[in-house]
Amino acid sequence: MTDTFATTRRAVAAASAISPRLGGRAALAAFFSTAGRMPVRSADEATHDSARRGAVRVRGHELVTYRWGGGDDTVLLLHGWRGRASQFGPLVRELVSEGLHVVSFDAPAHGDSPGRRTDLRDWVAATVQLQAAHGRFRAIVGHSFGGLAALTAARQGVTTASVAAIASAGSPAAFLSEFSDAMRLDEPTRRHFEADFRHRIGEDEASLIRRYDATADPLPADLELLLAHDDTDRQVSPTWSLALLESHRDRARLVRTTGLGHVRLLACDPVLDAVVGLVTGGLYGVDRATAATRTHAVEIAPREAAARETASREPALEEAAHPDSELDVPAPSGTIGR
Repeated sequence: MTDTFATTRRAVAAASAISPRLGGRAALAAFFSTAGRMPVRSADEATHDSARRGAVRVRGHELVTYRWGGGDDTVLLLHGWRGRASQFGPLVRELVSEGLHVVSFDAPAHGDSPGRRTDLRDWVAATVQLQAAHGRFRAIVGHSFGGLAALTAARQGVTTASVAAIASAGSPAAFLSEFSDAMRLDEPTRRHFEADFRHRIGEDEASLIRRYDATADPLPADLELLLAHDDTDRQVSPTWSLALLESHRDRARLVRTTGLGHVRLLACDPVLDAVVGLVTGGLYGVDRATAATRTHAVEIAPREAAARETASREPALEEAAHPDSELDVPAPSGTIGR
């Protein structure tokens, strides 16, 4: 457990001891904190520096945008909370080598973009703006919180052939639940925290599900979905991807890895191959790209997989509130399910 996380949890607990309402407000402030910007990894500096930079104004924020490649088909990449576009360096290189045009941005208060506050609506609004500039996307790929944004944008009218959600979940409730568990919020404080979150983004319980829950209200029927999740992810439980797999059934695939945690699967060959397969050939391309990997997997129907996994494990907790930081973990293995 990091010192910062432990200090934050103690502060939230102290506020909750005074009143659940005060504790909920403290939890919300911690949840939306963007302190500690992620630097560009040395392995991704060349890709980061080679991007054609631009800017887009979204909800009062000026965001830095990035472009690589020059193909006719555009792929949009959405980083997670406390992440940045350069995290997709390995995927950018793979997609550009396939002749694709790749677009991304640093969200407000992330990466090279200025600002101090942001929320999910900024990711979605930036996606809409970039679609206006670049046209229909071949795919939208999101990591963690960016995966939720990708699902939300596709459900709210951004046109794309497919979505890939890596180490992600289909609803804000998933991220709120993981955070509440990590903070050890008691039930009254949790209720205030969730209510304050809904108030922050201008939704009630019903409208939050209607606008932002891709598990309860799946993607449009013509869209294909790729999911990727590591079994040792301590920040976002794999059970959330299994729920998405179940709700989308035959038009979804799930690539599962072991030993990569929350971030390193972004550079994992099975995940990179699956994303490239999705972009270039849809789910058929995913199946073809991962055929060798799937020979080692036991394929389970989506409903059976989700039911079995949910019954057999509790969501694991990350010992940090939000940061998509790298973890020291053993070498990965990969499987794929349908």
